[in-house]
Amino acid sequence: MSAATTSEQRVRPEMSGPILGMVLFVASEAMFFAAFFGAYFTIRANASTWPPKGIPHLKIDIASILTVILVSSSVVLQMAIRAIRTGDPRRAMAWLGATVALGVTFLGLQLYDYSQLGFGVKDGTFGTLFYVMTGLHMAHVFGGVIFLSLVLWQGIAGLLSRTRYEPLEAGAIYWHFVDVVWICLFSVFYLLTPR
Repeated sequence: MSAATTSEQRVRPEMSGPILGMVLFVASEAMFFAAFFGAYFTIRANASTWPPKGIPHLKIDIASILTVILVSSSVVLQMAIRAIRTGDPRRAMAWLGATVALGVTFLGLQLYDYSQLGFGVKDGTFGTLFYVMTGLHMAHVFGGVIFLSLVLWQGIAGLLSRTRYEPLEAGAIYWHFVDVVWICLFSVFYLLTPR
């Protein structure tokens, strides 16, 4: 190996700027959500009954559909990354468009679920925690839909290729994080809350 090749290998970053930036952003957001989960479990541990009286039991049907939609969107997004890596940007953009559509569907269905719950953010600690935590998650999904839509626009404009697809990978890191947070929210509010 020549000295120039060895030097290039050492200088070449392990992780691109957009990917590193997204990893650091997701790490900070993970701490943000961890604080809310910590507050939830602390309040729950100190409550005599949970959820408090007057809060109807959460139905799992719509929440389960929301979970399937969000997990499916992560799978579809991985298909987009696989397609761009194999040099098929058109297929990648089709998968990415499907991811955006699933994200929009998730948002619409979550708003519908909110309208069916029978309690609000002012209905005690449980209501506040539920709406703040799921609402913040919904805001993150909305941000992810916007981000992925911009990446889709880049792909349609021909700015993404087999050798340049960091924006898509960065979007996928964020989207998968949002997916994991939803699974935690679904587990805490719908599966672990007594019925």
